[in-house]
Amino acid sequence: MPGMPDGKPADVLCIHLDESFRCKIFHHPDRPKVCAQLKPREDMCLSNRNEALRYLRQLEILTSP
Repeated sequence: MPGMPDGKPADVLCIHLDESFRCKIFHHPDRPKVCAQLKPREDMCLSNRNEALRYLRQLEILTSP
């Protein structure tokens, strides 16, 4: 991942998020495959942003090496 040579640890914000939590390298060829392959679904959002972030953290933990 550009700027994070050892990868992004679970529960750490990606350095490529802007102030609105949008990916600044979304269309960049170096965007990690895991980001490109994640297919967001409405049920991932749950009731609010905090719940959605907990869900994503759990995915990171479950899929970490």
